[in-house]
Amino acid sequence: MDDHGLITPELGAWAETKYRLLALYDELFSTGMKNKWDQRVYIDLYAGAGYSRILGTNKYLKGSPVIALTVTDPFDKYIFCEEREDLLDALKKRVQRIAPQANVAHIHGNCDIEIERICKEIPKASSTKKVLSLCLVDPFDFGLKFETLRRLSTAFIDFVVLLAIGMDANRNYEHYVEGNSTKIDDALGNTKWRERWKAVGVRRSDFRAFLADEFCRSMESLGYLKTPLDRMKLVRSVEKNLRLYYLALFSRSETAFDFWDDVLKYSTDQKNLWD
Repeated sequence: MDDHGLITPELGAWAETKYRLLALYDELFSTGMKNKWDQRVYIDLYAGAGYSRILGTNKYLKGSPVIALTVTDPFDKYIFCEEREDLLDALKKRVQRIAPQANVAHIHGNCDIEIERICKEIPKASSTKKVLSLCLVDPFDFGLKFETLRRLSTAFIDFVVLLAIGMDANRNYEHYVEGNSTKIDDALGNTKWRERWKAVGVRRSDFRAFLADEFCRSMESLGYLKTPLDRMKLVRSVEKNLRLYYLALFSRSETAFDFWDDVLKYSTDQKNLWD
């Protein structure tokens, strides 16, 4: 692939698993909902540059915005938010080259700060216009803000969320559990999780799964269906097989989970990934 001299961030080889799953789900979602909703909107809160390269190789990967732009049945509108100006500039140029006809809103800034601008870009639903959005939440660590998702959830919207709690949760365990850090409080949208963790009395190695379950509890409070661990994708590092993150769907509709189950089936080998 010719990157046309545009910035192309490097990612670990595990990113290929993530993007393969996202590509499958975007395809099923965009086509499956095409004739059931008047408008389908795709939102990417951490959009990036549009392409990435696997670290130490010449292998390029489509980023989540480009994957969404190139589905068989494109979304009616795209909203891409990116905090880094250089990455957003590269994304704009790639979007113009790949899908010049697409209806795209580019938002420069931190998605948590710019949430009202993002919400204003979502078309208003009415009795004669049904609007369904799919939002990808793909932060670099467990620094997402639950209040941002709460604000978005006032619209009819499904989320695919990367819960980056693997290395972060293990490395900073004492800091999160015993310290004064509010990072996990902000990500989960509550301060009671420490009490529940201490009451559970399980191994420290179970902390990652506990946080994923706590996040699901928070999403349920917004009216989303329960997402158990066995309906998530656990992605591991290629080199050392370390647990990196969970990729999870949150929807108010079982139809979305039917799509998701198909994605998990076709993107995963037969090994047990949950041990």
